[in-house]
Amino acid sequence: MVQKSGTIDARRLGKRERREAMHAYVFMSPVIIGLLVFTLGPIIVSLFLSFSNYNLLNDPKWIGVDNYVKMYGERLFWQSLRVSAIYSIVSVPLGMTIALFLALLLNRTMRGIYTLRAIYYLPTVISGVGVAMLWRWIFNGQYGVINTLLRNVGVKGPNWLLDENYALIALIITSVWGVGGTMLIFLAGLQGIPVEINEAAEIDGAGKWGQFRYITLPMISHVTFFNLVLGIIGALQVFTDAYVITNGGPNNATLFIAVYLYRHAFQFLNFGYAAALAWVLFIIVMVLTLLVFRSSPLWVFYEQERQEK
Repeated sequence: MVQKSGTIDARRLGKRERREAMHAYVFMSPVIIGLLVFTLGPIIVSLFLSFSNYNLLNDPKWIGVDNYVKMYGERLFWQSLRVSAIYSIVSVPLGMTIALFLALLLNRTMRGIYTLRAIYYLPTVISGVGVAMLWRWIFNGQYGVINTLLRNVGVKGPNWLLDENYALIALIITSVWGVGGTMLIFLAGLQGIPVEINEAAEIDGAGKWGQFRYITLPMISHVTFFNLVLGIIGALQVFTDAYVITNGGPNNATLFIAVYLYRHAFQFLNFGYAAALAWVLFIIVMVLTLLVFRSSPLWVFYEQERQEK
């Protein structure tokens, strides 16, 4: 009787677990369906289209690796990679440095500090197109704010958006506008540093710079790593500012790879070639991200690792 009772309890438990699992899958089904339909499905289709000739008006025609071979010989493709690389190399460290500086300033207790944090973070949530139009007016060569200020001090400002030598610089300056999100992540990392560590270092004679270099930077290295990965991914996919402010000009000086991809997809209706560009961009982002991950043991400090040692 005991064995039979145990068997019945096991069956009841099995039915209950299956029922709970079924309920879980029902609740998860919207996310699963959305992932399959709107993410995994388009990824598979884009991979197929990258090996096809497709202009939206006719059925896709399989052409093998012709799109990738064509890409290798396209001057504008290499120009777009060059522009995206220069922008990323300059804007990512610049943005992270400014964000860390702001986080250090806002990591203190004072009256109105929460309002200041909100003000610095606010630009991050403003519409990208609206911000791009604002910067387009600021950098206007004739009546823009920057050149007006320069004119008041006797300096003739350049025609920022129409000069090949300054257009990309203008977009790099524009990228600083959105450092609020990075600043907020740095601020969270700074607030996670125990106050006792800095106090002990100060008692031992460490100055502010010594505390920052030997305590603050190592203790927030995991946050720096996170921001670096997000910064690289974001910089290589810049589109809105380049499209709205300069539209890739002048003379392709701001032709980011995302703008180049957009032109082939929605202006030339060459969706096969655009899909190939998207996959090349994905591979570049993935490789760079993996390199950052592989380098992390050399410079990223984790508190758990220190405690285990």
